[in-house]
Amino acid sequence: VAGAAGVFNLTQKEVTYAQNIYQKMYPASTTKILTAYLALKYGDLNAVYTVSHDAANQASDSSVCHLKEGDQMTLHQLLYGLIMQSGNDAAVAIAEGISGSVEAFVELMNQKLEELGLSKTSHFTNCVGIYEADHYTTAYDMAVMMEAAIQNEMCREVFSTRIYTTSATEQHPEGIELSNWFVRRIEDKETNGIPVYGKTGFVDESGSCAVSFGTNENGRTYICVTANSGSKWWCINDHAKLYQELTKEP
Repeated sequence: VAGAAGVFNLTQKEVTYAQNIYQKMYPASTTKILTAYLALKYGDLNAVYTVSHDAANQASDSSVCHLKEGDQMTLHQLLYGLIMQSGNDAAVAIAEGISGSVEAFVELMNQKLEELGLSKTSHFTNCVGIYEADHYTTAYDMAVMMEAAIQNEMCREVFSTRIYTTSATEQHPEGIELSNWFVRRIEDKETNGIPVYGKTGFVDESGSCAVSFGTNENGRTYICVTANSGSKWWCINDHAKLYQELTKEP
């Protein structure tokens, strides 16, 4: 069972369920929700970025899209790699493309946290979600970030895509096939009829965590956040159960 969990009814501006939602947590790859939001706010989807040495050479045990140094990718394609494959290489390529450097992009991330009123409880030091002591947030804050992100139609589309293949390049003549593990697994669960989309994350210090959203047949949108689940399967089951039990209409 998740150590922290929250269900937020955006339509009625209500917190439907709260368990340790203001407790400090490490966001792991759910960090990439803010990375995607800023990419869409400040970037051009058709802009072509060149994958740098730093972007292509992420830690061997990290989540990547297997981009190669010199790859030419549009921001549109990199966004799918960022969210669906949770690619740290895509995140770094986006950060460098938007701001010129990861450091400058992280400054932008923290500016946005301040604009959203979250700077007292959230602070980011990287764009990918690797653990650092000063890279933290809360379940409530992650819900606010997701709410901001899904105002963008393109962001909702990326989060909800099950499988996507990038365009062919010299380095990848058949393109790169990307798959959203969370979406493909939770669609088989009972979620009270709500299609659920989102982003997961894992580092040892955070356990399995996820931020998801769904809109029911009456147009009510919910966001669910969980942190510190014992496994990615528990994480998915927690989200399914929370939607099933807490989004029923009268």
